[in-house]
Amino acid sequence: MCHQTVSLAARHLEENGIATVVMGCAKDIVEYCSVPRFLFSDFPLGNAAGRPKDLESQAFTLELALRVLESAPAPRTTVQSPLRWSADPSWKLDYSNIERLSPEEIQRRRQEFDRQKEIAKTIRDKPRNDGFTTTRIVTAPLLERRAARQTYRRYSV
Repeated sequence: MCHQTVSLAARHLEENGIATVVMGCAKDIVEYCSVPRFLFSDFPLGNAAGRPKDLESQAFTLELALRVLESAPAPRTTVQSPLRWSADPSWKLDYSNIERLSPEEIQRRRQEFDRQKEIAKTIRDKPRNDGFTTTRIVTAPLLERRAARQTYRRYSV
């Protein structure tokens, strides 16, 4: 989701008495929006919750975000995660740089992306008996704690 959208939603929630912490990778955008609490991960966009398929980094990031939520010393607090995407900073030049990919690799990635969108849509639109659709945060045993297990519901028309 867009960093600016999340930041503005967080500000709105805060104005209405709901505490928030934004987890993001676009420090300039989130800080410009003046969110109360921000956990910055110097990772590629889309990876604010930790490295893909790395449950330890995801659990660490979640725990750190909850600590920021509990103990931010002042408004507009930014905490930088100590985790690194790579020891070599050149990933910032290569990550999702379409100019460095072959046409075959671009096509392969496009097909995989489309396949994942279809899977997500199937899960999201699965009908329930109560008139809602459910999207569940799928967690590994490492993350199965009450604070991490949440069900989000969206009214289906």
